[in-house]
Amino acid sequence: MRSLFTKYLIALFLAVAVPLTANGIVEAWFAYQDQRARLDALLGVEARGAANRIGNFVQGISDQLGWLVQLPWTEEIDERRQIDALRLLRQVPAVVNLMLVDGLGRERVYVSRVGLNRTEGRTDHRRDAAVEGARSRRLWYGQVTYNRGSEPYMTVAMAGNRPSVGIAVADVNLKLIWDVISVIRVGNTGYAFVLDELGRLIAHPDLGLVLKGDDEDSHRPFRAIREALGTASFATAVDAQGLAVAAASASVAGPGWTVVVVQPLAEAYGPIYAAIWRTAVLLISGLALAALLAWWLANRLSGPIRLLEKGTKRIGAGEFGHRVEIDSGDELQRLAESFNAMAEGLALSLERQERIDRLKRFLAPQVAELVDRSGDGSLLEARRTLVVALFCDLRGFTAFSAKAPPEEVMKVLSDYYEALGRVIAAHEATLASFTGDGVMVLVNAPVSADDPGRRALDLAADMQTNVQALVALWRMQGHRIGFGVGLAMGEATVGRVGNESRSDYTAIGSVVNLASRLCSAAADGEILVDRTLADVEAWRDRIVDKGSFTIKGFDDPIAVFALTTGQAAS
Repeated sequence: MRSLFTKYLIALFLAVAVPLTANGIVEAWFAYQDQRARLDALLGVEARGAANRIGNFVQGISDQLGWLVQLPWTEEIDERRQIDALRLLRQVPAVVNLMLVDGLGRERVYVSRVGLNRTEGRTDHRRDAAVEGARSRRLWYGQVTYNRGSEPYMTVAMAGNRPSVGIAVADVNLKLIWDVISVIRVGNTGYAFVLDELGRLIAHPDLGLVLKGDDEDSHRPFRAIREALGTASFATAVDAQGLAVAAASASVAGPGWTVVVVQPLAEAYGPIYAAIWRTAVLLISGLALAALLAWWLANRLSGPIRLLEKGTKRIGAGEFGHRVEIDSGDELQRLAESFNAMAEGLALSLERQERIDRLKRFLAPQVAELVDRSGDGSLLEARRTLVVALFCDLRGFTAFSAKAPPEEVMKVLSDYYEALGRVIAAHEATLASFTGDGVMVLVNAPVSADDPGRRALDLAADMQTNVQALVALWRMQGHRIGFGVGLAMGEATVGRVGNESRSDYTAIGSVVNLASRLCSAAADGEILVDRTLADVEAWRDRIVDKGSFTIKGFDDPIAVFALTTGQAAS
Protein backbone atom coordinates (compact mmCIF):
# COMPACT_ATOMS: atom_id res chain seq x y z
CA MET A 1 0.00 0.00 0.00
CA ARG A 2 1.44 3.37 -1.02
CA SER A 3 2.06 6.05 1.62
CA LEU A 4 0.82 9.63 1.25
CA PHE A 5 4.37 10.71 0.48
CA THR A 6 4.57 8.15 -2.33
CA LYS A 7 1.28 9.29 -3.84
CA TYR A 8 2.28 12.96 -3.76
CA LEU A 9 5.66 12.03 -5.21
CA ILE A 10 4.02 10.14 -8.07
CA ALA A 11 1.56 12.95 -8.76
CA LEU A 12 4.18 15.68 -8.72
CA PHE A 13 6.62 13.55 -10.65
CA LEU A 14 4.01 13.01 -13.35
CA ALA A 15 3.29 16.73 -13.42
CA VAL A 16 6.98 17.54 -13.88
CA ALA A 17 8.38 14.50 -15.62
CA VAL A 18 5.67 13.72 -18.13
CA PRO A 19 5.99 17.01 -20.05
CA LEU A 20 9.77 16.75 -20.01
CA THR A 21 9.65 13.12 -21.08
CA ALA A 22 7.14 13.82 -23.83
CA ASN A 23 9.24 16.72 -25.11
CA GLY A 24 12.40 14.59 -24.99
CA ILE A 25 10.72 11.69 -26.78
CA VAL A 26 9.34 13.95 -29.50
CA GLU A 27 12.69 15.65 -30.02
CA ALA A 28 14.54 12.33 -30.00
CA TRP A 29 12.06 10.85 -32.47
CA PHE A 30 12.37 13.64 -34.99
CA ALA A 31 16.13 13.79 -34.49
CA TYR A 32 16.30 10.05 -35.05
CA GLN A 33 14.27 10.29 -38.26
CA ASP A 34 16.43 13.16 -39.55
CA GLN A 35 19.67 11.44 -38.62
CA ARG A 36 18.53 8.16 -40.13
CA ALA A 37 17.62 9.90 -43.38
CA ARG A 38 21.05 11.59 -43.46
CA LEU A 39 22.77 8.34 -42.57
CA ASP A 40 20.85 6.43 -45.21
CA ALA A 41 21.81 8.98 -47.84
CA LEU A 42 25.46 9.16 -46.75
CA LEU A 43 26.01 5.39 -46.52
CA GLY A 44 24.10 4.84 -49.77
CA VAL A 45 26.26 7.37 -51.63
CA GLU A 46 29.46 5.80 -50.32
CA ALA A 47 28.27 2.28 -51.16
CA ARG A 48 27.21 3.21 -54.70
CA GLY A 49 30.44 5.14 -55.26
CA ALA A 50 32.57 2.19 -54.15
CA ALA A 51 30.48 -0.20 -56.24
CA ASN A 52 31.02 2.01 -59.30
CA ARG A 53 34.78 2.17 -58.73
CA ILE A 54 35.03 -1.59 -58.27
CA GLY A 55 32.83 -2.06 -61.33
CA ASN A 56 35.16 0.19 -63.30
CA PHE A 57 38.13 -1.84 -62.05
CA VAL A 58 36.54 -5.07 -63.31
CA GLN A 59 35.30 -3.40 -66.50
CA GLY A 60 38.81 -2.13 -67.19
CA ILE A 61 40.14 -5.67 -67.10
CA SER A 62 37.43 -6.92 -69.47
CA ASP A 63 38.12 -3.99 -71.82
CA GLN A 64 41.80 -4.89 -71.94
CA LEU A 65 40.91 -8.50 -72.66
CA GLY A 66 38.67 -7.31 -75.46
CA TRP A 67 41.70 -6.01 -77.41
CA LEU A 68 43.14 -9.53 -77.49
CA VAL A 69 40.14 -11.09 -79.22
CA GLN A 70 39.89 -8.95 -82.32
CA LEU A 71 41.68 -11.01 -85.04
CA PRO A 72 41.02 -14.60 -86.10
CA TRP A 73 43.60 -17.33 -85.39
CA THR A 74 45.54 -19.23 -88.01
CA GLU A 75 47.51 -22.43 -87.69
CA GLU A 76 50.76 -20.51 -87.89
CA ILE A 77 52.70 -19.28 -84.81
CA ASP A 78 51.67 -15.71 -84.00
CA GLU A 79 54.44 -14.02 -81.96
CA ARG A 80 52.54 -10.74 -81.92
CA ARG A 81 49.82 -12.36 -79.78
CA GLN A 82 52.41 -13.19 -77.12
CA ILE A 83 53.72 -9.64 -77.18
CA ASP A 84 50.17 -8.29 -76.72
CA ALA A 85 49.63 -10.64 -73.79
CA LEU A 86 52.85 -9.54 -72.06
CA ARG A 87 51.91 -5.91 -72.65
CA LEU A 88 48.55 -6.49 -70.91
CA LEU A 89 50.36 -7.97 -67.87
CA ARG A 90 52.40 -4.77 -67.59
CA GLN A 91 49.36 -2.52 -68.02
CA VAL A 92 47.01 -4.40 -65.66
CA PRO A 93 48.84 -5.38 -62.44
CA ALA A 94 45.80 -7.28 -61.15
CA VAL A 95 46.07 -9.92 -63.89
CA VAL A 96 48.26 -12.77 -62.66
CA ASN A 97 47.82 -15.32 -65.43
CA LEU A 98 46.56 -14.83 -69.00
CA MET A 99 45.66 -17.53 -71.51
CA LEU A 100 44.61 -17.06 -75.14
CA VAL A 101 42.49 -19.82 -76.69
CA ASP A 102 41.78 -20.10 -80.43
CA GLY A 103 38.39 -20.75 -82.01
CA LEU A 104 38.81 -24.52 -81.53
CA GLY A 105 39.35 -24.15 -77.80
CA ARG A 106 43.11 -24.85 -77.93
CA GLU A 107 45.64 -22.98 -75.82
CA ARG A 108 47.88 -20.84 -78.08
CA VAL A 109 49.49 -18.36 -75.62
CA TYR A 110 49.97 -18.51 -71.84
CA VAL A 111 51.79 -15.80 -69.85
CA SER A 112 52.10 -15.56 -66.07
CA ARG A 113 53.63 -13.45 -63.32
CA VAL A 114 54.28 -16.47 -61.15
CA GLY A 115 54.89 -19.29 -63.64
CA LEU A 116 56.55 -20.08 -66.98
CA ASN A 117 55.26 -18.60 -70.21
CA ARG A 118 54.43 -20.92 -73.07
CA THR A 119 53.22 -20.71 -76.65
CA GLU A 120 51.45 -23.09 -78.93
CA GLY A 121 50.75 -25.60 -76.20
CA ARG A 122 47.61 -26.51 -78.10
CA THR A 123 46.03 -28.04 -74.97
CA ASP A 124 42.30 -28.57 -75.40
CA HIS A 125 40.29 -26.26 -73.08
CA ARG A 126 36.89 -26.57 -74.68
CA ARG A 127 35.38 -28.13 -71.50
CA ASP A 128 36.76 -25.48 -69.17
CA ALA A 129 34.03 -23.56 -67.34
CA ALA A 130 35.64 -20.26 -68.37
CA VAL A 131 35.70 -21.18 -72.06
CA GLU A 132 32.15 -22.50 -72.07
CA GLY A 133 30.92 -19.49 -70.10
CA ALA A 134 32.55 -16.99 -72.45
CA ARG A 135 31.15 -18.76 -75.50
CA SER A 136 27.61 -18.62 -74.10
CA ARG A 137 27.72 -15.11 -72.61
CA ARG A 138 30.80 -13.57 -74.26
CA LEU A 139 31.92 -12.05 -70.91
CA TRP A 140 32.12 -14.53 -68.02
CA TYR A 141 33.05 -14.04 -64.37
CA GLY A 142 34.03 -17.05 -62.30
CA GLN A 143 33.46 -17.56 -58.62
CA VAL A 144 36.01 -16.19 -56.21
CA THR A 145 38.71 -18.66 -55.14
CA TYR A 146 41.45 -18.28 -52.57
CA ASN A 147 44.97 -18.83 -53.87
CA ARG A 148 46.97 -20.85 -51.37
CA GLY A 149 43.99 -20.51 -49.04
CA SER A 150 44.35 -16.75 -48.54
CA GLU A 151 44.45 -14.36 -51.53
CA PRO A 152 41.13 -13.93 -53.34
CA TYR A 153 41.29 -14.65 -57.06
CA MET A 154 38.68 -14.50 -59.82
CA THR A 155 38.78 -15.79 -63.39
CA VAL A 156 37.49 -13.49 -66.16
CA ALA A 157 36.92 -14.83 -69.69
CA MET A 158 36.23 -12.69 -72.75
CA ALA A 159 35.14 -14.06 -76.15
CA GLY A 160 35.35 -12.21 -79.45
CA ASN A 161 32.38 -11.33 -81.56
CA ARG A 162 33.23 -14.26 -83.85
CA PRO A 163 34.17 -17.80 -82.82
CA SER A 164 37.36 -17.68 -84.92
CA VAL A 165 38.96 -14.90 -82.83
CA GLY A 166 39.03 -17.14 -79.77
CA ILE A 167 38.80 -16.40 -76.06
CA ALA A 168 41.01 -14.57 -73.53
CA VAL A 169 41.04 -16.03 -70.01
CA ALA A 170 42.63 -14.07 -67.15
CA ASP A 171 43.18 -14.91 -63.46
CA VAL A 172 42.74 -11.68 -61.49
CA ASN A 173 44.16 -11.00 -58.00
CA LEU A 174 41.37 -9.19 -56.10
CA LYS A 175 43.68 -7.93 -53.38
CA LEU A 176 44.03 -4.73 -55.36
CA ILE A 177 40.39 -3.87 -54.62
CA TRP A 178 41.71 -2.97 -51.16
CA ASP A 179 42.90 0.33 -52.66
CA VAL A 180 39.25 1.23 -53.33
CA ILE A 181 37.83 0.02 -50.01
CA SER A 182 40.55 1.37 -47.71
CA VAL A 183 39.90 5.02 -48.62
CA ILE A 184 36.20 4.88 -47.67
CA ARG A 185 35.56 6.57 -44.32
CA VAL A 186 32.15 7.41 -42.85
CA GLY A 187 32.64 9.59 -39.83
CA ASN A 188 35.55 8.51 -37.66
CA THR A 189 34.96 4.76 -37.54
CA GLY A 190 32.79 3.83 -40.54
CA TYR A 191 34.21 1.51 -43.20
CA ALA A 192 33.26 -0.62 -46.22
CA PHE A 193 33.75 -4.24 -47.29
CA VAL A 194 32.92 -6.39 -50.32
CA LEU A 195 31.24 -9.82 -50.41
CA ASP A 196 30.92 -12.19 -53.34
CA GLU A 197 27.68 -13.89 -54.35
CA LEU A 198 28.21 -16.61 -51.73
CA GLY A 199 28.70 -14.07 -48.95
CA ARG A 200 32.48 -14.53 -48.66
CA LEU A 201 34.72 -11.60 -47.80
CA ILE A 202 36.90 -10.46 -50.71
CA ALA A 203 37.80 -6.92 -49.67
CA HIS A 204 38.08 -5.16 -46.28
CA PRO A 205 40.19 -2.32 -44.83
CA ASP A 206 41.77 -4.94 -42.56
CA LEU A 207 43.59 -7.02 -45.16
CA GLY A 208 44.25 -9.70 -42.56
CA LEU A 209 40.57 -10.60 -42.52
CA VAL A 210 40.61 -11.11 -46.29
CA LEU A 211 43.74 -13.26 -46.19
CA LYS A 212 42.01 -15.73 -43.84
CA GLY A 213 40.67 -17.16 -47.08
CA ASP A 214 37.66 -19.44 -47.14
CA ASP A 215 37.29 -19.47 -43.33
CA GLU A 216 33.54 -19.70 -42.63
CA ASP A 217 33.79 -18.13 -39.16
CA SER A 218 35.44 -15.01 -40.56
CA HIS A 219 32.76 -14.59 -43.25
CA ARG A 220 29.70 -15.20 -41.06
CA PRO A 221 29.41 -11.77 -39.34
CA PHE A 222 29.72 -9.92 -42.68
CA ARG A 223 27.18 -12.20 -44.34
CA ALA A 224 24.76 -11.53 -41.44
CA ILE A 225 24.94 -7.79 -42.14
CA ARG A 226 24.10 -8.37 -45.80
CA GLU A 227 21.21 -10.65 -44.84
CA ALA A 228 19.89 -7.99 -42.46
CA LEU A 229 19.81 -5.56 -45.36
CA GLY A 230 17.96 -7.95 -47.66
CA THR A 231 16.35 -5.81 -50.35
CA ALA A 232 16.24 -2.70 -48.13
CA SER A 233 18.53 0.23 -48.72
CA PHE A 234 19.24 0.71 -45.01
CA ALA A 235 19.30 -1.55 -41.94
CA THR A 236 20.91 -2.05 -38.54
CA ALA A 237 22.93 -5.14 -37.61
CA VAL A 238 25.86 -6.36 -35.49
CA ASP A 239 29.39 -6.45 -36.90
CA ALA A 240 32.26 -8.89 -36.24
CA GLN A 241 33.26 -6.99 -33.06
CA GLY A 242 29.74 -7.26 -31.67
CA LEU A 243 28.97 -3.56 -32.22
CA ALA A 244 25.59 -2.37 -33.44
CA VAL A 245 26.06 -0.72 -36.84
CA ALA A 246 24.01 1.03 -39.49
CA ALA A 247 24.55 -0.40 -42.97
CA ALA A 248 23.79 0.31 -46.61
CA SER A 249 24.74 -1.72 -49.69
CA ALA A 250 25.11 -1.53 -53.46
CA SER A 251 25.67 -4.20 -56.11
CA VAL A 252 28.75 -4.33 -58.33
CA ALA A 253 27.72 -4.69 -61.95
CA GLY A 254 29.14 -7.78 -63.61
CA PRO A 255 30.40 -10.26 -61.03
CA GLY A 256 27.38 -9.77 -58.72
CA TRP A 257 29.35 -8.70 -55.66
CA THR A 258 27.94 -6.55 -52.88
CA VAL A 259 29.61 -3.49 -51.41
CA VAL A 260 28.47 -2.81 -47.81
CA VAL A 261 29.24 0.45 -45.99
CA VAL A 262 28.72 0.47 -42.19
CA GLN A 263 29.01 2.95 -39.35
CA PRO A 264 28.70 2.11 -35.63
CA LEU A 265 25.38 3.32 -34.20
CA ALA A 266 27.17 4.79 -31.20
CA GLU A 267 28.82 7.29 -33.54
CA ALA A 268 25.94 7.61 -36.01
CA TYR A 269 23.38 8.46 -33.32
CA GLY A 270 25.76 10.33 -31.04
CA PRO A 271 23.76 13.60 -31.20
CA ILE A 272 20.56 11.75 -30.31
CA TYR A 273 22.19 10.05 -27.33
CA ALA A 274 23.43 13.42 -26.13
CA ALA A 275 19.87 14.81 -26.30
CA ILE A 276 18.58 11.81 -24.36
CA TRP A 277 21.19 12.37 -21.65
CA ARG A 278 20.13 16.00 -21.35
CA THR A 279 16.51 14.93 -20.96
CA ALA A 280 17.55 12.37 -18.32
CA VAL A 281 19.37 15.07 -16.30
CA LEU A 282 16.25 17.25 -16.42
CA LEU A 283 14.11 14.31 -15.31
CA ILE A 284 16.37 13.60 -12.34
CA SER A 285 16.24 17.25 -11.33
CA GLY A 286 12.45 17.22 -11.65
CA LEU A 287 12.22 14.08 -9.54
CA ALA A 288 14.31 15.67 -6.79
CA LEU A 289 12.04 18.75 -6.78
CA ALA A 290 8.93 16.54 -6.74
CA ALA A 291 10.34 14.57 -3.79
CA LEU A 292 10.89 17.76 -1.77
CA LEU A 293 7.36 19.03 -2.47
CA ALA A 294 5.85 15.63 -1.69
CA TRP A 295 7.71 15.45 1.64
CA TRP A 296 6.46 18.93 2.64
CA LEU A 297 2.83 18.21 1.74
CA ALA A 298 2.85 14.76 3.34
CA ASN A 299 4.21 16.11 6.64
CA ARG A 300 1.54 18.81 6.72
CA LEU A 301 -1.29 16.31 6.23
CA SER A 302 0.06 13.30 8.08
CA GLY A 303 -1.17 14.40 11.57
CA PRO A 304 -4.93 14.39 10.81
CA ILE A 305 -4.55 11.30 8.67
CA ARG A 306 -2.83 9.43 11.52
CA LEU A 307 -5.77 10.32 13.77
CA LEU A 308 -8.16 8.91 11.18
CA GLU A 309 -6.01 5.82 10.81
CA LYS A 310 -6.00 5.16 14.57
CA GLY A 311 -9.74 5.78 14.69
CA THR A 312 -10.28 3.29 11.86
CA LYS A 313 -8.31 0.63 13.75
CA ARG A 314 -10.36 1.17 16.91
CA ILE A 315 -13.61 0.98 14.94
CA GLY A 316 -12.28 -2.17 13.30
CA ALA A 317 -11.63 -3.59 16.79
CA GLY A 318 -15.29 -3.05 17.67
CA GLU A 319 -15.08 0.26 19.55
CA PHE A 320 -18.01 1.85 17.73
CA GLY A 321 -18.30 4.54 20.38
CA HIS A 322 -14.92 6.03 19.44
CA ARG A 323 -14.96 9.43 17.73
CA VAL A 324 -12.24 11.35 15.82
CA GLU A 325 -11.87 15.06 16.59
CA ILE A 326 -10.19 17.21 13.89
CA ASP A 327 -10.64 20.99 13.98
CA SER A 328 -8.93 22.12 10.78
CA GLY A 329 -11.86 23.88 9.11
CA ASP A 330 -11.25 22.14 5.80
CA GLU A 331 -11.99 18.90 3.97
CA LEU A 332 -10.17 16.86 6.62
CA GLN A 333 -12.59 18.09 9.30
CA ARG A 334 -15.55 17.18 7.08
CA LEU A 335 -13.95 13.77 6.55
CA ALA A 336 -13.70 13.29 10.33
CA GLU A 337 -17.37 14.22 10.74
CA SER A 338 -18.33 11.71 8.04
CA PHE A 339 -16.15 9.15 9.79
CA ASN A 340 -17.98 9.68 13.08
CA ALA A 341 -21.37 9.40 11.33
CA MET A 342 -20.18 6.17 9.70
CA ALA A 343 -19.15 4.76 13.09
CA GLU A 344 -22.59 5.53 14.51
CA GLY A 345 -24.28 3.89 11.53
CA LEU A 346 -22.05 0.84 11.85
CA ALA A 347 -23.05 0.47 15.50
CA LEU A 348 -26.74 0.51 14.57
CA SER A 349 -26.21 -1.86 11.66
CA LEU A 350 -24.24 -4.29 13.81
CA GLU A 351 -26.94 -4.25 16.46
CA ARG A 352 -29.60 -5.01 13.86
CA GLN A 353 -27.51 -7.74 12.26
CA GLU A 354 -26.89 -9.40 15.60
CA ARG A 355 -30.62 -9.33 16.28
CA ILE A 356 -31.39 -10.92 12.91
CA ASP A 357 -28.68 -13.54 13.47
CA ARG A 358 -30.22 -14.47 16.80
CA LEU A 359 -33.63 -14.78 15.18
CA LYS A 360 -32.24 -16.93 12.36
CA ARG A 361 -31.07 -19.46 14.96
CA PHE A 362 -34.74 -20.26 15.58
CA LEU A 363 -36.61 -19.14 12.50
CA ALA A 364 -36.57 -19.49 8.77
CA PRO A 365 -34.78 -16.48 7.19
CA GLN A 366 -37.90 -14.83 5.78
CA VAL A 367 -39.69 -14.99 9.18
CA ALA A 368 -36.65 -13.55 10.89
CA GLU A 369 -36.56 -10.60 8.48
CA LEU A 370 -40.28 -10.05 9.00
CA VAL A 371 -39.98 -9.96 12.78
CA ASP A 372 -36.97 -7.66 12.60
CA ARG A 373 -38.82 -5.21 10.38
CA SER A 374 -41.81 -5.22 12.76
CA GLY A 375 -39.59 -4.70 15.77
CA ASP A 376 -41.86 -6.88 17.90
CA GLY A 377 -40.11 -10.01 19.14
CA SER A 378 -43.16 -11.10 21.09
CA LEU A 379 -44.80 -12.10 17.79
CA LEU A 380 -42.82 -15.32 17.93
CA GLU A 381 -43.99 -16.36 21.34
CA ALA A 382 -46.48 -19.24 21.56
CA ARG A 383 -50.07 -18.02 21.44
CA ARG A 384 -53.46 -19.06 20.22
CA THR A 385 -54.86 -17.04 17.34
CA LEU A 386 -56.97 -17.17 14.24
CA VAL A 387 -54.91 -18.53 11.36
CA VAL A 388 -55.35 -19.83 7.83
CA ALA A 389 -53.33 -22.95 7.13
CA LEU A 390 -52.64 -23.74 3.48
CA PHE A 391 -51.12 -26.96 2.18
CA CYS A 392 -50.23 -27.77 -1.43
CA ASP A 393 -48.31 -30.46 -3.23
CA LEU A 394 -47.85 -32.03 -6.66
CA ARG A 395 -50.02 -34.91 -7.88
CA GLY A 396 -48.16 -37.85 -9.38
CA PHE A 397 -44.79 -36.51 -8.25
CA THR A 398 -43.76 -39.71 -6.45
CA ALA A 399 -44.24 -41.81 -9.60
CA PHE A 400 -42.53 -39.14 -11.71
CA SER A 401 -39.49 -38.92 -9.40
CA ALA A 402 -39.10 -42.71 -9.41
CA LYS A 403 -38.74 -42.81 -13.20
CA ALA A 404 -37.22 -39.47 -14.21
CA PRO A 405 -33.48 -38.69 -14.11
CA PRO A 406 -32.37 -36.85 -10.94
CA GLU A 407 -31.50 -33.69 -12.83
CA GLU A 408 -34.96 -33.58 -14.40
CA VAL A 409 -36.59 -34.05 -10.96
CA MET A 410 -34.55 -31.18 -9.52
CA LYS A 411 -35.42 -28.97 -12.48
CA VAL A 412 -39.15 -29.53 -11.93
CA LEU A 413 -38.83 -28.79 -8.19
CA SER A 414 -36.76 -25.67 -8.87
CA ASP A 415 -39.35 -24.21 -11.25
CA TYR A 416 -42.15 -25.24 -8.86
CA TYR A 417 -40.68 -23.55 -5.78
CA GLU A 418 -39.70 -20.46 -7.74
CA ALA A 419 -43.30 -19.99 -8.89
CA LEU A 420 -44.69 -20.58 -5.38
CA GLY A 421 -42.11 -18.29 -3.78
CA ARG A 422 -43.11 -15.36 -5.97
CA VAL A 423 -46.81 -15.79 -5.15
CA ILE A 424 -46.29 -16.26 -1.40
CA ALA A 425 -44.09 -13.15 -1.22
CA ALA A 426 -46.60 -11.12 -3.23
CA HIS A 427 -49.41 -11.97 -0.74
CA GLU A 428 -47.17 -11.43 2.31
CA ALA A 429 -47.82 -14.91 3.66
CA THR A 430 -45.41 -16.96 5.77
CA LEU A 431 -43.72 -20.01 4.28
CA ALA A 432 -43.67 -22.23 7.34
CA SER A 433 -42.13 -25.36 5.87
CA PHE A 434 -41.64 -27.42 2.72
CA THR A 435 -40.76 -31.07 2.34
CA GLY A 436 -40.26 -32.64 -1.06
CA ASP A 437 -43.10 -31.29 -3.15
CA GLY A 438 -45.29 -30.38 -0.15
CA VAL A 439 -45.52 -26.79 1.14
CA MET A 440 -47.16 -25.35 4.29
CA VAL A 441 -48.09 -21.65 4.30
CA LEU A 442 -49.62 -19.59 7.14
CA VAL A 443 -51.71 -16.44 6.78
CA ASN A 444 -52.30 -14.10 9.78
CA ALA A 445 -49.33 -15.45 11.75
CA PRO A 446 -46.92 -14.36 13.07
CA VAL A 447 -47.96 -10.92 11.75
CA SER A 448 -51.66 -10.11 11.62
CA ALA A 449 -53.28 -9.53 8.23
CA ASP A 450 -56.41 -7.66 7.24
CA ASP A 451 -59.17 -10.04 6.15
CA PRO A 452 -56.99 -13.19 6.36
CA GLY A 453 -59.65 -15.40 4.79
CA ARG A 454 -59.81 -13.39 1.59
CA ARG A 455 -56.01 -13.08 1.43
CA ALA A 456 -55.65 -16.84 1.82
CA LEU A 457 -58.15 -17.53 -0.96
CA ASP A 458 -56.43 -14.98 -3.23
CA LEU A 459 -53.15 -16.72 -2.48
CA ALA A 460 -54.55 -20.17 -3.25
CA ALA A 461 -56.09 -19.00 -6.53
CA ASP A 462 -52.83 -17.37 -7.67
CA MET A 463 -50.90 -20.47 -6.66
CA GLN A 464 -53.15 -22.68 -8.76
CA THR A 465 -52.98 -20.32 -11.74
CA ASN A 466 -49.17 -20.04 -11.71
CA VAL A 467 -48.48 -23.72 -11.09
CA GLN A 468 -51.02 -24.86 -13.70
CA ALA A 469 -48.97 -22.95 -16.28
CA LEU A 470 -46.01 -25.10 -15.27
CA VAL A 471 -48.18 -28.25 -15.30
CA ALA A 472 -49.12 -27.57 -18.92
CA LEU A 473 -45.45 -27.25 -19.81
CA TRP A 474 -44.54 -30.43 -17.93
CA ARG A 475 -47.25 -32.40 -19.70
CA MET A 476 -45.91 -31.22 -23.06
CA GLN A 477 -42.63 -32.79 -21.93
CA GLY A 478 -44.43 -36.07 -21.14
CA HIS A 479 -44.60 -35.70 -17.33
CA ARG A 480 -47.92 -36.69 -15.70
CA ILE A 481 -47.90 -34.17 -12.85
CA GLY A 482 -50.76 -32.19 -11.28
CA PHE A 483 -51.20 -29.70 -8.42
CA GLY A 484 -53.70 -29.61 -5.55
CA VAL A 485 -54.34 -27.13 -2.73
CA GLY A 486 -56.19 -27.43 0.58
CA LEU A 487 -56.74 -24.75 3.21
CA ALA A 488 -58.73 -24.22 6.35
CA MET A 489 -59.28 -21.34 8.77
CA GLY A 490 -59.65 -21.46 12.53
CA GLU A 491 -57.98 -21.17 15.92
CA ALA A 492 -54.53 -22.70 16.24
CA THR A 493 -51.50 -22.52 18.50
CA VAL A 494 -48.65 -20.72 16.74
CA GLY A 495 -45.04 -20.13 17.81
CA ARG A 496 -41.53 -21.43 17.76
CA VAL A 497 -40.97 -25.18 17.73
CA GLY A 498 -37.60 -26.91 17.74
CA ASN A 499 -34.37 -26.91 19.71
CA GLU A 500 -31.66 -24.42 20.60
CA SER A 501 -29.74 -24.80 17.34
CA ARG A 502 -32.68 -24.56 14.98
CA SER A 503 -36.38 -23.78 15.31
CA ASP A 504 -39.26 -23.22 12.92
CA TYR A 505 -42.30 -21.07 13.23
CA THR A 506 -45.36 -23.28 12.82
CA ALA A 507 -48.99 -23.77 13.73
CA ILE A 508 -50.55 -26.69 15.66
CA GLY A 509 -54.20 -27.59 15.87
CA SER A 510 -57.13 -29.26 14.17
CA VAL A 511 -57.30 -26.51 11.54
CA VAL A 512 -53.79 -27.47 10.41
CA ASN A 513 -54.71 -31.15 10.23
CA LEU A 514 -57.87 -30.30 8.29
CA ALA A 515 -55.96 -28.20 5.74
CA SER A 516 -53.49 -31.04 5.27
CA ARG A 517 -56.29 -33.59 4.72
CA LEU A 518 -58.05 -31.29 2.26
CA CYS A 519 -54.82 -30.94 0.31
CA SER A 520 -54.50 -34.73 0.14
CA ALA A 521 -58.08 -34.99 -1.12
CA ALA A 522 -57.73 -32.24 -3.76
CA ALA A 523 -57.40 -33.39 -7.34
CA ASP A 524 -55.19 -31.76 -9.96
CA GLY A 525 -56.26 -28.15 -10.47
CA GLU A 526 -58.55 -28.27 -7.43
CA ILE A 527 -58.61 -26.02 -4.34
CA LEU A 528 -60.55 -27.51 -1.36
CA VAL A 529 -61.58 -25.27 1.56
CA ASP A 530 -63.53 -25.66 4.79
CA ARG A 531 -66.89 -24.05 5.60
CA THR A 532 -65.29 -21.02 7.28
CA LEU A 533 -63.42 -20.02 4.14
CA ALA A 534 -66.43 -20.89 1.97
CA ASP A 535 -68.33 -18.09 3.72
CA VAL A 536 -65.76 -15.40 2.71
CA GLU A 537 -67.84 -12.79 0.96
CA ALA A 538 -65.39 -11.87 -1.78
CA TRP A 539 -65.21 -15.44 -3.12
CA ARG A 540 -68.70 -16.76 -2.29
CA ASP A 541 -69.81 -16.87 -5.91
CA ARG A 542 -66.75 -19.01 -6.73
CA ILE A 543 -67.46 -21.63 -4.10
CA VAL A 544 -68.87 -25.04 -5.07
CA ASP A 545 -70.27 -27.37 -2.41
CA LYS A 546 -68.59 -30.79 -2.62
CA GLY A 547 -70.69 -32.35 0.15
CA SER A 548 -69.54 -33.91 3.38
CA PHE A 549 -66.44 -36.10 3.63
CA THR A 550 -65.28 -38.41 6.33
CA ILE A 551 -61.78 -37.22 7.07
CA LYS A 552 -59.21 -39.14 9.07
CA GLY A 553 -58.73 -37.62 12.52
CA PHE A 554 -62.22 -36.10 12.67
CA ASP A 555 -65.20 -37.88 14.27
CA ASP A 556 -67.93 -36.20 12.27
CA PRO A 557 -68.13 -35.73 8.49
CA ILE A 558 -66.67 -32.44 7.33
CA ALA A 559 -68.35 -30.18 4.79
CA VAL A 560 -65.91 -29.62 1.93
CA PHE A 561 -66.06 -26.89 -0.68
CA ALA A 562 -64.12 -26.25 -3.88
CA LEU A 563 -62.84 -22.86 -4.96
CA THR A 564 -62.91 -22.23 -8.69
CA THR A 565 -60.04 -19.97 -9.83
CA GLY A 566 -60.74 -16.58 -11.35
CA GLN A 567 -60.88 -12.94 -10.37
CA ALA A 568 -62.28 -12.44 -6.88
CA ALA A 569 -65.50 -10.53 -6.47
CA SER A 570 -65.17 -6.96 -5.42
